[in-house]
Amino acid sequence: MSAGAPASAPARPWPTAARLRASAAYWAPLLPAQATVLLLCAPADAGTVTAWGTVAPADAASAVLVVCCGLRLLRHRARPLSRTAALVLGAPVVGAALATVASGDPAASLPGLVRHLQIFVLVPAALLLTLRDARDFRVMAGSLVLLALVQGGLGVHQYLTATGASYMGHGIRAVGTFGPLDVMGMATVVGCGLTAALALGLAPAPNAPGLLRQAALGGAAALVVPLAWSFSRGAWIATAVAVGVVLSAAGARVAAGALTVLVALAVVLVGGAGVGSAVLGERLASITAVADAPDRSVTDRYALWAAAAGMWRDHPLTGVGPKQFPAHRDGHAPLGLSSGGDTAGAGVPFRREPLLSPHNVYLLALAEQGLIGATALVGSWAALLVCGLRRLWRVRRGAVTGWCGGGEGRGRVDCGLVAVGLLVWQAVDFLSSDIGGPSTVLTAVLLGLVGWWALEPGAVREPESGRAPARCGA
Repeated sequence: MSAGAPASAPARPWPTAARLRASAAYWAPLLPAQATVLLLCAPADAGTVTAWGTVAPADAASAVLVVCCGLRLLRHRARPLSRTAALVLGAPVVGAALATVASGDPAASLPGLVRHLQIFVLVPAALLLTLRDARDFRVMAGSLVLLALVQGGLGVHQYLTATGASYMGHGIRAVGTFGPLDVMGMATVVGCGLTAALALGLAPAPNAPGLLRQAALGGAAALVVPLAWSFSRGAWIATAVAVGVVLSAAGARVAAGALTVLVALAVVLVGGAGVGSAVLGERLASITAVADAPDRSVTDRYALWAAAAGMWRDHPLTGVGPKQFPAHRDGHAPLGLSSGGDTAGAGVPFRREPLLSPHNVYLLALAEQGLIGATALVGSWAALLVCGLRRLWRVRRGAVTGWCGGGEGRGRVDCGLVAVGLLVWQAVDFLSSDIGGPSTVLTAVLLGLVGWWALEPGAVREPESGRAPARCGA
């Protein structure tokens, strides 16, 4: 080498065994949370049937998450939740427990209580305490987007090959691995993934590769296709509202450019794939016809809403008890209610599924838990939304600094946009959905992500280099 030639950069050393062990130890607490999300890719028939219902792989992973979080807290003897966080997360326990005790059949309501605690209390709290910093939050948000892309890709294949759930006599409804028995599952996953991808694209993390924003916005645009082919009006409306909130919160200048790119990509993908078919047009038109000329599914939904309202009038404070809606449905529903809904396709033969809920979580809470339970549950979500919006405003103003993980508070805008967008999506979707099926555990994950952002917990970090556990995220 000549004297004037620049010295070559030293070779990058391979990670030592100690570094690999330290890296594995760092990421180990997050593995159950990631498994809870990614195992939603498992086929709908992969669950285990028990006396308390079907336990899907994602449900089992969520149980592992709760147990691991509990053991870690006992090990460090930590109390990482503030009084506000404990009150917000614990409020739904009171209403559900009172409704179970006051139920006409407490034994039959007990599985409903357990499911309620899993989805709205235990798993969200465990995830909230597992996340240590913004990096962990982004990993979970990325897992959610990855899940949406996998399920959405399968849904696109189902539409193009007519191997999806039956819709108007054709197997064209995209349902992913959830099958026709959980027809809203793929739409839920894709809608949430689209919202998260858009938020990550609007405010990429500090020091993130320049390609990340384009990839996130491109992923959000690509997810429009499977969302459209899910033919889920409730998911369409929820996604539209959530996207509007995320764009508004991101700021006019940032949102304008991102919206232009998103719409352009969506038009190319949707138009090129032929989404603008007559079937999709009829489905879109039916959104505005739910009052003037409702179809059979909407008529049944109105009847179920009337039944839920009747149960609440008869049991105003504590409701009829968890999982007791089916037992009281016929006594309160109009005579025009169907005996069930037709399901077929995606490898499942024709079946007539009974109508077991009012397809409205707010009315279901009123019917089964009464005014006390519904107020506690909805009040908890409202508190999360208010706290989340307030913290997002503070971060955008640069008032929050010095979070664990480095960087200024302004660099955490992406986390706030994801959290607020996901909570808005879920709150709107609850107007036309229910609690049940393998995809339900995703609701618990969303609430955990929102709780971490809104309640500012002090998650326990594993000791490193002999140091005492640090409290991060506070």
